[in-house]
Amino acid sequence: MGLIDRIQVARGDSPADLALRNAQLVNVITGEIYTTDIVIQGSHIAAIGTGYDAKKEMDVGRRYVCPGFIDAHVHIESSLCTPPEFARAVLTHGVTTVVTDPHEIANVLGLEGIRFMLERAKHGPLNMFVMASSCVPATTMETSGARLEAEDLAPLMSHDWVLGLAEMMNYPGVIFSDEGILDKIVTFGAKVLDGHAPAVTGKQLNAYITAGIQSEHECVTVEEAMEKLRLGLTIFIREGTTTHNLRTLLPMVTPENHRFICFCTDDRVPASLLDEGSIDYMIRVAIEHGIDPMTAIRMGTVNTAEYFGLREHGVIAPGRRADMVVFSDLKNLRAEMVFRGGKLVAENGKMISEKPPQRPIDLRSSMNVRMDSLDFSIPANGTKIHVIGGTDEQVVTEHHIEDAKIVDGQAVSDTERDILKMAVVERHRASGNIGKAFIKGFGLKRGALAGTVAHDHHNLVVIGVDDASMKRAVQAVVDIDGGLVVVVDGDAVLATLPLPVAGLMSEAPIEQVRADYDKLTAAAKQLGTTMNDPFMAMSFMALEVIPKLKLTDVGLVDVEKFEIVDLFV
Repeated sequence: MGLIDRIQVARGDSPADLALRNAQLVNVITGEIYTTDIVIQGSHIAAIGTGYDAKKEMDVGRRYVCPGFIDAHVHIESSLCTPPEFARAVLTHGVTTVVTDPHEIANVLGLEGIRFMLERAKHGPLNMFVMASSCVPATTMETSGARLEAEDLAPLMSHDWVLGLAEMMNYPGVIFSDEGILDKIVTFGAKVLDGHAPAVTGKQLNAYITAGIQSEHECVTVEEAMEKLRLGLTIFIREGTTTHNLRTLLPMVTPENHRFICFCTDDRVPASLLDEGSIDYMIRVAIEHGIDPMTAIRMGTVNTAEYFGLREHGVIAPGRRADMVVFSDLKNLRAEMVFRGGKLVAENGKMISEKPPQRPIDLRSSMNVRMDSLDFSIPANGTKIHVIGGTDEQVVTEHHIEDAKIVDGQAVSDTERDILKMAVVERHRASGNIGKAFIKGFGLKRGALAGTVAHDHHNLVVIGVDDASMKRAVQAVVDIDGGLVVVVDGDAVLATLPLPVAGLMSEAPIEQVRADYDKLTAAAKQLGTTMNDPFMAMSFMALEVIPKLKLTDVGLVDVEKFEIVDLFV
């Protein structure tokens, strides 16, 4: 009966549930902005125009109304919160729809983790669409908690909220025709196929795209983005907590090509979401840097909806979902009212709708660490070492060659040169695997940082000045059943953030998670780190599908060669 009711309202034969009067409609189809009424019946827009009766009216006072924002690619797990708390953070900023790849929890718990995310999003105020995680594990050069082949993922194709295959990070597997990788692409061939091919160019890029890949969010230069755009990829410009690509890539946007460019956040921690926002932040920055407001809004709404085939989203028009953002300043867009499915869910930065009840979900333990095999010593097998060059501005790292500091036949941290020991401890299968290396950029003078957020395998990563502090940090993480910790002088635990859901997320309010995260960062700075967000940076130092040098539990990975290399030169 909902469709019949909506048609009756559109004909003017019965009053609508709600009418927004005196709206300055941002029409992303025609590029116009004009004053009209928006007539809503149930969860959808019934009509645009004046002369309609409604049971309830809201006069928005000639404020602007645009479609709800859509995040083209986000890992909700990086918010350190489960979907209900993540929703509270982004909805207040006007994001009504996200397309998420739950490969973080999938790499820990497999299909059980994906089902957990879908279950936690049920009946919530946010549209959460899922891309089936394509790389579990990401490569053979890591140990993850699960393995998902094409036949494992195939049942997800019939799920109403699953749109396609998530970012294909194993780009060498595509380029060189790995059978298992191509099976996944063929299985999802009729759906959306997202890409991930950092720095891939020329003939190899052609090989990657001809397999059916349709998007890219890893571009870090205009030249890279334009090559990929010219070959038919939709470009997702990204602005995460660590991945700052927005300002760099905005010069590529033109009136001719912008309909094939979308916005995404990829990975954002609570402070970034609560203080800056999400897609709304990207739209504001784009406008500040000279992008036409209509163009910027399109990249955060209709462009994304069209790419994913979300026909009911991204546009304010009859028959579309009533997901809308009301705001006053076109040059400084800040959500004042947010509607999702015709209901006002947030106003002036506060949620209105109640958090849906959550049924208990039992997840298996994800902390299986062989504490009896912890040994962080590195016998000196040479005088020069490969060193990871870390940063909290990008996930791409540098590959340095440095003189090793050797004491009593052991390679050790050298705080004077900011060369610290790093280890990745396998935590899924109690195998005892430990990858060991050295890293620059973190600046610690004492103690250690550790955590179970380590993209994408999410083993336990630890960076420290001395072995005792590193071992104590690992023990502290195990004690809280997964999470993040700061330890000093081999004993004292300065700060912790428990993440009991797969070692990745908390179900506590996002404000509390943010407060605990801030304490962690402050404690890390007490130990000398020069990074704004050392934990987000640390989480990417084990990601062996992003150049140039990374560390997994299997060993040191030269990503450009896509092979394990010895620590000593």
